[in-house]
Amino acid sequence: MHLRVPRPRPRSLAGQLFAMQAVLIAVVVVGYALFTYLSDRGQAEEAAGRQARAVSLAIADSPSVAEAIRTPDPTDRLQPYAVRVMEDTDVDFVTIMDPEGIRWTHPDPKQIGHPFQGHIERSQRGQTFTETYTGTLGPSVRAVTPITDDGRIVGLVSAGIKVEEISKRAQEQLTALSGVAAGALLLGAVGTYVINARLRRHTHGMNADQLSRMHDYHQAALHAVREGLLMLDGQYRVALINDGGRELLGVHGDVVGASVADLGLPSQLTGALLASEQRVDEVHLAADRVLVVNTSPVSGGERRGTVVTLRDVTELQSLTGELDSERGFTQALRSQAHEAANRLHTVVSLIELGRAEEAVEFATAELELAQALTDQVVAAVSEPVLAALLLGKTAQANERGVELVVSQDSRLDDGLLPPSLPARDLVTILGNLVDNAVDAAQGAVPSRVTVAAYTESSGSRGSELVLRVSDTGAGVDPAHADLVFERGFSTKPAGEGGRGLGLALVRQAVRRHEGTLTVTEAEGGGARFEARLPLGDAGGRGAAPATAAGRPGAGGAV
Repeated sequence: MHLRVPRPRPRSLAGQLFAMQAVLIAVVVVGYALFTYLSDRGQAEEAAGRQARAVSLAIADSPSVAEAIRTPDPTDRLQPYAVRVMEDTDVDFVTIMDPEGIRWTHPDPKQIGHPFQGHIERSQRGQTFTETYTGTLGPSVRAVTPITDDGRIVGLVSAGIKVEEISKRAQEQLTALSGVAAGALLLGAVGTYVINARLRRHTHGMNADQLSRMHDYHQAALHAVREGLLMLDGQYRVALINDGGRELLGVHGDVVGASVADLGLPSQLTGALLASEQRVDEVHLAADRVLVVNTSPVSGGERRGTVVTLRDVTELQSLTGELDSERGFTQALRSQAHEAANRLHTVVSLIELGRAEEAVEFATAELELAQALTDQVVAAVSEPVLAALLLGKTAQANERGVELVVSQDSRLDDGLLPPSLPARDLVTILGNLVDNAVDAAQGAVPSRVTVAAYTESSGSRGSELVLRVSDTGAGVDPAHADLVFERGFSTKPAGEGGRGLGLALVRQAVRRHEGTLTVTEAEGGGARFEARLPLGDAGGRGAAPATAAGRPGAGGAV
């Protein structure tokens, strides 16, 4: 059986940096200490040489020395003198000799009378010099100077300091330096440990390879996610944004470091991004998209920023609008079926009473009325999607006590609209305008909504599709003419799911097709919303003359 030896866990990045910094500090401190020791030793040798030279020159210039040399036995007077000088000047030896190098003085009296060990040739020629030489006392730094009397060299003097003493002085300096170096090393180690402990917290104990892999995964995930991801710092500046976020927000260029308020986003969306509290599944409008926004503050003892996720629900919102229209149309059909059943019961009852002629007359009148109303809508707006939408909205309006009228100015043939103007956007625009008008007209006297749909020439821009919806409600305050299209604005109490999104979606769809959307006061009161969508040359075929454009003519009730 093979024993599996566990592999050592890779050292964390903070640990690696700590070890590297500790070694670096140790190398710097030791190197500096060694350099300083060698430098101090050299300086100590130079200082010893200068001291020995000064002592030897002072002895050579002393008149008492020259006078003692002239005596029959110079040692008697010079030996005590040399000992005193050694004690006073802190040198290890003072040797006075004759011109041939025979000692008159020496720290060891037994060496008196013997030849001096060292070089004296240069001093015999009248020069003063220093050297390092090993004599009877061991290696020493010494100076040799001639003693002159009336211009004649009558003797030589040498003063020196042992190398051992010089090393001892350097050793004392090295000891002090070592203490300073150890303190610096300890201080550097403590500082490095503190810094790396903080780094370890920030890197969560991961090593360099783990951080590198995490960065690679981070980048791959960032660009692979189709949803938008936006990260803001504590000052609400963009710290990170992925490709999906750029596309959904419609921002371009390098926006990292820019404030959210400077991105040119709609005010409602900017406010959501700048909020300090968490936002969950909020619906907001961007330039041409409907977004679901989620924000989550990032905190670790203090506010560090915000993580924002964005989901594009433009298609879902459009499908939801279409579904609502279909649901309303289904409810209208159910109501019509209920009314048809009532009429059928009436016919059956008339037949049972033996009044067949009245039954036929009643049934024929109902069929003619229903067909006439359908024919009127189709004749005015033969575009299938808009015709079906208007029929469904008419039934819904009737159930709510509102009369929906198609203006006589309306004329929109089948096949007139270009492929660049999808039916889904038309349903969004006209359906929301009609719903808004029915809400406004409900309860008013009279309760009427007038719809006009036609094309007209717009000069250099080619032709335009005009969708105009007027109501007999309370109208729109001119002060709110711009706010009425903002997401969340409504003069009615909020219902289930909130209000204020319909007109915002209308404006978004109109802007997406580079059209215009306005609201003015309708004739007789109420509000008139008008959307103009450019069609180019494709919309010019079959366009009805706009002789009554801008004036909702008396149409038939549908």
